Amino acid sequence: MWLALAVPGAAQAAPAIEHWVQPSGARVHLVQTAALPMLDVQIDLDAGSRRDPAPQAGLAQTTAALLRAGVQAHGERAALDENALAEAWADLGAQFSASATRDRLSLRLRTLTQPDLLQATQDLLAQQLAAPAFAAPVWQRERQRWVARWQQGQTEPEVLAEQLLHAAVYGAHPYGQQARPETWAAIEAEHARAFWQRHAQACSARVTLVGAISRERADALVRELLAGWQGHGCTALPPVPEVQALAQGRLIEQPFAVAQTQILIGQPGLARRDPDFLAFMVANQILGGSGFSSRLMQEVRERRGLTYDIHSRFVPGRHAGAFVVATTTQPQRAAQALALVQEEIRRFVADGPTQAEMEHAQAALINGFGLRLDSNRELLQEVAALAWHDLPLDDLQTWGARVAALERAQVHRALQRVLQPERMVTVVFGGPAP
Repeated sequence: MWLALAVPGAAQAAPAIEHWVQPSGARVHLVQTAALPMLDVQIDLDAGSRRDPAPQAGLAQTTAALLRAGVQAHGERAALDENALAEAWADLGAQFSASATRDRLSLRLRTLTQPDLLQATQDLLAQQLAAPAFAAPVWQRERQRWVARWQQGQTEPEVLAEQLLHAAVYGAHPYGQQARPETWAAIEAEHARAFWQRHAQACSARVTLVGAISRERADALVRELLAGWQGHGCTALPPVPEVQALAQGRLIEQPFAVAQTQILIGQPGLARRDPDFLAFMVANQILGGSGFSSRLMQEVRERRGLTYDIHSRFVPGRHAGAFVVATTTQPQRAAQALALVQEEIRRFVADGPTQAEMEHAQAALINGFGLRLDSNRELLQEVAALAWHDLPLDDLQTWGARVAALERAQVHRALQRVLQPERMVTVVFGGPAP
């Protein structure tokens, strides 16, 4: 009964989402909120790092960085260099950012909705999206900074261990590409401009708006923001292959003088639209995603004191994101900790969760759901993800009820389908050379 009582609260917290498709093909999702005179906008493009040419890994992130580095003259609006553009945004009291993940390049705007201010913000962003400068001197400076950060990262065990796992889990799939000095050296500002013109297409854009704005004003805003992309055309991008399952297990041991050995165990997980997504989320919550109540934390830390922290995670995208168990321990206890973690994974996959674990995990996920929707910015993130993955409009409203309805057998089947304990990659980073 206590679990069922948690569901209505989650349903009430979920928003009403309006959706329509503009003549350009842009798909718009709107949540109207009247609490604050603010508007958050996110434009998502199929221009994440999975679209990088392998010799130019990092091109999507370069493009996102240069979108903030000045604009050319456009229409009656004058050109602005990097500093002038930053000042223009500060004068409006608005915020613009651009970032690239594996799947998408995301453009975000936060502004007040006073009519004059909203119009000025719209005009500035429309210029920025239509005529980014892609200034070569800015990229030369940023490239040096990125290389310096990369070099610093090569001294950090957790970074090196993640790189080894990432490469082994994904292999030749675009998810496995990793930017490094030689790939940045192959990128020039003009490459970013060409990447932008190929991928910034209104016909494939997903636009999400959350805030105090009517549907009519939102529709006009989106039309104006994307108007400058008309010359980019509408070219279908080639499909990206799926992540392949691992054929066999692999152990990667890397000696390194450290106080704590890094242990990572991973494999391809599943895509966001996979029908087992929610069942596997509950399974991950039980195994290592729920902090001190998780199986791994109880077995490895609480009962044996082999680590301070251990957790499991998976980040699904349009393709199967990696499932990872991560922990650190003293080098002399690494073999013991590794064997224990591997055995616990095997036992969990073989036996599945208990009913008590199921109820605890379901309640925790449902009761925590409202925290994912408690601000416009967080709500924007959730609705944008819904739009990106082409999920049903009622996905957020029904999320709690669907989690509550999961049965132990469903979760166990998902576990056995996704996790392959004997075919995982294991990275043990740190400890003396053999």
